[in-house]
Amino acid sequence: MLRLDKDKSRMRPPAVAGLFYPENANELRHAVNGYIAEASLRAVVADRPKALIVPHAGYQYSGSVAGFAYRRLYDWSADIHHVVMIGPSHRVAIRGLAVPSVDTFETPLGSVPIDAAGRSRLLELGLVGISDAAHAAEHSLEVQLPFLQVVLEDFDILPITIGFAPSDQVARAIDAVWGGPDTLVLVSSDLSHYHTWSEARQLDDATTRAIVGRRSDLPDEQACGACGINGLMQIARRRGLTVEVLDQRNSGDTAGDRSRVVGYGSYALIET
Repeated sequence: MLRLDKDKSRMRPPAVAGLFYPENANELRHAVNGYIAEASLRAVVADRPKALIVPHAGYQYSGSVAGFAYRRLYDWSADIHHVVMIGPSHRVAIRGLAVPSVDTFETPLGSVPIDAAGRSRLLELGLVGISDAAHAAEHSLEVQLPFLQVVLEDFDILPITIGFAPSDQVARAIDAVWGGPDTLVLVSSDLSHYHTWSEARQLDDATTRAIVGRRSDLPDEQACGACGINGLMQIARRRGLTVEVLDQRNSGDTAGDRSRVVGYGSYALIET
C-alpha cells in the first residue's frame, strides 16, 4: 500500500482520451453539450438527484444515454461541489475498494482536484486502500469527468474503484462520505453484455425493475458495476431514496449493430 506524499503534487493523466471520447478539447466539449442538448428535449422540471447511475462505454455508444443523467444536474450546477465516484476495476484485479494517491485527475478539459478530506476519512475507517494502478488505465470513472466538467462549476471528486468486495463494504464507504446537498454520489455501470438486441432488452428491463425496486442482489452478469449498484441500493433503502429511470437503451439503438450489444441505463436517486 502506498503512502500519501503531501509534499509532491501528482496527477493522473487521461488514459482513454481519443479512444472513448474526443481528445481535442473543443470537440469534446461540443460532443458533451450535444448529448445534454439531446436529453434536454425530453427534460422536465424535477427534484435534485442525490445519486446517479450512469453508463461508461465509449461516447458513440453510451454518451447519449449518459446525457440524460447529466442533464438532471444542470439546474444545480452551482450547488454540487463534491462528487463521490464509484466504478468497477476493469483492468487491475484488486481486493476491496481503492482510491488513488494523486492530487488531480486530468482530461482534455483541464484538471479536477481530488477530495483529500473524503479520501482521508475512508482510509482512516479502513474502508479503502490506495492503488494508483487500479486507476491508471480505468475508463469507468474517467469517461464521467468531461460531463461533470461541462455541467458543474466548482467541484472535486473522490474516485473509488471496486474489485473483489462485498456490497455492504461499498455501502459503508458511501455512507461515510454521503455528505449534504452539495455532495453527489455517482455509480458507473453498463448493463448486460454481448447478447442480441432482444435478449438484452429483456435482461436490461429486469435490471431496471430491480434498481427501481432498490434491490441489492443484482448479479454481475446483468451489470458490470453490480457491486457498486448493490451498495448504493442498500443506502437507498435505508435512507428512503426513490429511483427514477431517465433512459435505457443498448448499443443496438445507439450504434446500429443489433447482433451483439451492450446495455446502458441512466437512473437518478432522489432524497424524499
